[in-house]
Order: sequence, then structure tokens, then C-alpha cells
Amino acid sequence: MTISYKWLSEYLPEKIEPERLSRILTSIGLEVESLEDYESIKGGLKGVVIGEVLTCEQHPNADKLKCTTVNVGAEAPLKIVCGAPNVAAGQKVAVATVGATLYPSVGEPMTMRVAKIRGEESYGMLCAEDELGMGQSHEGIMVLPQDLKPGTPASEYFSVYEDKIYEIGLTPNRMDAMSHFGVAKDVCAYLVRHENKGQKPVSPFKNGFKADNNNLPVKVTVENTEACPRYAGVTISNVTVAPSPQWLQDKLRAIGLRPINNIVDITNFILHETGQPLHAFDAAKITGNHAIVKNLPEATTFITLDEKERKLSSEDLMICNEDGGMCIAGVFGGIESGVTEATTNIFLESAAFDAVSIRKTSFRHGLRTDAATRFEKGVDISNTVNVLKRAAMLVKEIAGGEISSEVVDIYPEPKEKKTVSLKYHYLKKLSGKNYHHDTIVNVLEALGFEKVKDATDEIVLAVPYSKPDISLPADIVEEILRIDGLDNIEIPATISITPAIDPYTLKEDTKEKIANFLVGLGFNEIMTNSITNSKYYTEEELSSTVKMLNNLSAELDVMRPSMLETGLEALAYNINRKNANLQFFEFGKTYAVKEAGQYAEQEKLALYITGKTYEEAWNEKGKPQSFFRLKGIAEAVMHLLGFQKLKYKILEQEAGVALISDKIQVGKIITVPKNKATQFDIRHEVFYADIDMAAVLYLKEKQTILYKEVSRFPAVQRDLAMVLDKSVNYESIQNIISKSNLNLLKDVRLFDIFESDKLGKDKKSVAINFTFMDDQKTLTDKEIDAMMSKLTNGFIKELNAEVRK
Repeated sequence: MTISYKWLSEYLPEKIEPERLSRILTSIGLEVESLEDYESIKGGLKGVVIGEVLTCEQHPNADKLKCTTVNVGAEAPLKIVCGAPNVAAGQKVAVATVGATLYPSVGEPMTMRVAKIRGEESYGMLCAEDELGMGQSHEGIMVLPQDLKPGTPASEYFSVYEDKIYEIGLTPNRMDAMSHFGVAKDVCAYLVRHENKGQKPVSPFKNGFKADNNNLPVKVTVENTEACPRYAGVTISNVTVAPSPQWLQDKLRAIGLRPINNIVDITNFILHETGQPLHAFDAAKITGNHAIVKNLPEATTFITLDEKERKLSSEDLMICNEDGGMCIAGVFGGIESGVTEATTNIFLESAAFDAVSIRKTSFRHGLRTDAATRFEKGVDISNTVNVLKRAAMLVKEIAGGEISSEVVDIYPEPKEKKTVSLKYHYLKKLSGKNYHHDTIVNVLEALGFEKVKDATDEIVLAVPYSKPDISLPADIVEEILRIDGLDNIEIPATISITPAIDPYTLKEDTKEKIANFLVGLGFNEIMTNSITNSKYYTEEELSSTVKMLNNLSAELDVMRPSMLETGLEALAYNINRKNANLQFFEFGKTYAVKEAGQYAEQEKLALYITGKTYEEAWNEKGKPQSFFRLKGIAEAVMHLLGFQKLKYKILEQEAGVALISDKIQVGKIITVPKNKATQFDIRHEVFYADIDMAAVLYLKEKQTILYKEVSRFPAVQRDLAMVLDKSVNYESIQNIISKSNLNLLKDVRLFDIFESDKLGKDKKSVAINFTFMDDQKTLTDKEIDAMMSKLTNGFIKELNAEVRK
């Protein structure tokens, strides 16, 4: 939210210095993110004065330069070398003196210094329009009126408008502060609390409204009173559409708005003054002199002010005449009914529209206008007519004309104020501070609240229409606290705390355990957007994907059905910035449509690796990331959580394996297909693990934690090398080991795979390490040989293995 210091000061009962005002705003919850100087001409023409050219002679060493002497109101004239073709004695000109900094229309700022140009000293510069940042012309110096006095600051002649601009970090609920007058109310409430003054903001609303005649009445019909609970309008005839007066243009430019014409500028001025959006129609375009607020049929075409044809939804509220739509209500005007230079009569609209309806329409058409932003947060419905009258009088003052109708005000069901009861002990409990009764009343009344009931232990308040976010006692406590100042809450000498006991934190504990482990392995945690782009997915995938009704943009239109794509975005972002060796993990959710109106939400742990395991050094080369490294990491995560007996199943549709524990698939590890990686401009191999956290937590709940004493007896290791067909996978070996039912076999580790023509065609050698241990005694060679023999026989019989001696 942009606020002008000068503009805001017009509504304050006393002058407050900009820096102090900045502190006040921040203390009452309107955090000032920046305070910057504003000049209508950048630099404010500081150091630029009006000068008179006394003499103008040819430069002795340059054909295109002139040597001048210029009177700038000082004791002695300045010698200035000038290259402008139009410079001549007797002219009044703009002179940038030594030390002045100019901000030209094109190029970098330049600071004037004493210079020697072709052997002649120059003590300043005679300025062209573009050199002062006042236009684009560079044909010659600016020649000014002869009646100007030398030495006059150029800022005075050119009426440079100076101001200070606040950028306020406004929270979404504070629609009451989305205007200069709304902010002034808060500042006055602060003065009431901290300076014990009965301060009220200077109201912009005057009582001088009066219709001049009734020559141009416009009938108003509101067909959809739910979407438009109040609608008011008035006509003004014989206006002259022209540029706005300088004061109005200056105010709008100071807050970043571009002046258009006096009618449009007045509506923008009122919007930023009061927070109430207005719209001006060319009255000649209202056929039948009848304005109708209604919804049009689905897919009706409508051309908006930006000359784009839009297809309307039947839910879009429209302002229509008897022939069709004129304006998307509260969002954007139509090209046919807007005010132009030829407009002589206008119909001025002030309304209150349903916040939800406006927000849906605004997002549906991608029209995030200032008006829509206000309406979707809620406007002060009680102020609809007051603002309209204020605007009509401004139009009459600035654009001329006559008010040619009475105000039409359609308000079929006047809205009652909400009431909220605040118990004083509750205020003490939440704020930690004892407030005097008078302090509470003074602050709340300064904010516009009305007392309905004032009892010994509570106060019942009517909430002002300008604060639609207030509905709970806690909201009232917040209002008191922020006006009093959060820094003013007393900190007690002692604090009594009852430790919270959370009897069940399995999910959080599990996530933290996994995160700590992965970080220790060099992973970085990422958090990606659960809303993503539908173009990443096939038509089959999109058939069960949750689609956004009011998508934020064309690129963010579905809820992700998989964690892979948003993670690939993060990988691509880093790779494009020369950070190619990556290990990421993310806890997130995926979404799917189960059936009409029913949705599934799954918690996931996603792992992504690409590039090399570590950066290369002088003594060691980094190893490329591999599928098996990620498989090992996923397996280590499961072991960390207590799942020791894991199985793998080769996936049919993807290059990878499913991870299974206790007959439940808990995840998968895959090599990301090249076409999927290419979709994100990734040319490296990417490996991805998808862990189903719901399945993990389900199995964790079933776990029984057992402790047994560490064995006092030594473990014994044996190696076995055997030649197998290349087609035999490790899962087949694991199955045979599992069927052997060797309780004393504690660990199995594959440590070598060797292929050579000497082994035979389509053969490979596999070397496995077996660890045996008995908790009750030391194993003998005979016992170990018997177990190894059982394993060997199984491999020979079922895998046709040839054991290498």
C-alpha cells in the first residue's frame, strides 16, 4: 500500500514530522517498509537556477561551441561553454551550477563539476529539456520567459512537487487502512491513546451536495441483490473532459498512478482517499437511461477497456443497459461505455459488491484491478452515498457541469452492525496488561466502535462497517493492543508455564528423524509449490488431477498429482545457475480426484539426486550419482525407522523398483525418464525416490520396540563367489537366502560383480559376504560350514550357480 505524506497530512488534525509518523504507523500495525523522497522531476532540480545569458561568443578552438557569460544572481557572472545551436545573448535559461546533480531522461545521473572544454573553463551547463529529465527534446537549450529573475531556483518556476512516500506492508485483513483517510483514522486513535487528545481526522466529506436540476435521471434496477447489496448513482451533465489540474496530477503521480483525464482521475483520487471504488459511465451510452445490475448468460462476449474480448461466466455480475453489458461490476469497465474526450454527460456509480463474487470474477478473467482488490476485501457499505456525493462535487468543481439528478440509492436490506462482547478478564488474559476502563473506551471509540452496553465486567460493541474482519473478542483485543503499541506490553518479572504434553507426535518425530539423517548425508531440504502447471502431465494423468477453479495464473492451474515435477523445477533452477551436484529432499503432499466431489491427499517424502556425489578435488574425482546410491539411501532411511526386512519388486512401467516392507509398498526408486528431464531442460541423469509417509507411519504404529543385550560372542564372516547367468537378479539370490531360514545369519552384503569373456558367454561372477553370530556361544567351523553348504546348495539347485573355489 502506497501512502503520500502530504496527502495523509491533509486529514490529520496536527502536523507530524515524516519520521515520527513512520514510527507511529509501524507501532499501530501499519508497518512502514520504506520511506522515500518523491519529486515530480527527479532530483527536484536542486542546484538548477534561472540564468540570463549576458554574452555569447564563438569558442576560439571549436566551431560548434560557444563561450557565454551567464548572470545567475551571484556577485559575478559564470563562464559557461555551451554547444547548443540556439544559445544567444539576452536569453533566460536553466543553468545547472557546479555541484548540481541532474537526472536526464535517458542515461545515468551526472554531477556538474568545473571543466575545461577545448582550453576554456566552464562553470556549469545551460540545460536542454531532456538533460533536466523534463522531456525528450535535445534540439537546443530551454529558452524561458524574459520576465524571470536571474538566480530564481528552477524548482520554483517549474513547480516541482515534492513529497515523501510510505510503502506500508498491509496485512490482507486491513481493508479499513487501504486509503489515506483510513490510515488517518488509525493515526488519530494513536494520538488519543498516547497524547490524551480528543483528536479526530479531518473529514473529506462536506454537506454542500445539492442537485442543480433533474434533467438527466437514470433509472437503476438491481436484479441480483446478493451480489450487489447496495448501488447508488448520480448524473452530471455538461462536463468538460480534459487534463486534471496540476494538484490532482501531482497527488496521483506521487503514489504511482498515471493521470488520464479529470473524470477518471477523480475516481482514482476518491479510491485512494476513501477506499471506495467508483466508476464513471458515458451517460449517452446508457440506452434507455436504464442501468441494470444483473448476470448475463454463460459465454456472453464482452469487450473490456483494454480492447480484449472476454467470455463471461453466468456468475459474473455485470452493469448493463437495456441492450447489454457496460461494465464487469467492481472489476473492469467496458470499451463502449467508458468516458472519452467527446463525453459531455456522465453517470457516476458507487456501490457495494459481494466480496466472494468479485474475487472469483477477478481471478477468472485475470483482472487484478485496484477496484477489485478493495471490493474483494469488503468496502464500507455505510459510506456508499457519502463518497458518491463527494465525487460528484469534485467533478462539478474540476470538470464543470451540473448535477442533473438526485442520488439514486438502491439498498433493499440495510445491513446491521455486528456486535461483539469483550470480557475485561479476557482482555487481561490475552494482552497480559491491565487497561483502565476509560482507556479501552477512548481507543475503541476513536476507531469507530460504538458502545452498546458497558457493564462492570464486559463491554458490548457495535463494529464499524469499515472493519469487516472484526467478529471475535480476540479481534477487539488486537485493536486495543496495536493502538496501545505491542512494545508497551509489560513483561512480568516471573513467568509461570505449565509444560505442554503432546501424547502423540509420531509423524513429527519421524519426519525430524529422517530430516536430520538426510541432512547429515549432505541433502538440502526444499519446499515447492503444491500448485503446479498442467502442461507437465499427460491427458491420462490429468483425468484424476485436481484442477483449480480460480487459478492464480495460466502456469499454476492444478494441484500436483506427483512430487516429481515440482522437484525437477528446483533442480533445473539450480542447474541453470551452475549448481549441478544436487541432493534434495522434501516432505509434501500430492492430490487426486477419487470421484466427483471427493479428493485424496497423500503425504510424501521425495528424494532427488543428480550430478556427482561431491565436488572434484586435486586428489580425488567425484563419482557420478547413481540409481543404486539412491536405493541405498532410501534403504538406510527405512532401516533408521526400524524396518530391517525390506523387499524389492521391479516396476513394469518405470525404470526402477518398488520398496516393500511387511507386504506393503512404502515407496519406489526410479531413474527419471530422459523425456521427463528434458521437459525441464535437464540434461543430467536424475534419480528419484518417492516414499509414502502414510504407509511408513502405519507400519511404525504396528512396531514393537524390543531391546536385547549386545552379544558377547564374536561374529564370523564368510565370502562366497559364484558364476551365474547375467539374467539372474539379486532379488532371486535374496529369496533363496530368505527361504534358507538361517536364524544365525545376521547380515548379507553384495561386494563384487565381475564380468569377463573368460567366465563364459552371458555369465557374471557375484561375490557375497555373509555374517553369522550366535548370542549364546561361539560358532564352530562345522556349524558355519553347514550353513554355508545349505546356502550354496540352494544357489546351485535354483540358480544353476557355479561356485568358485
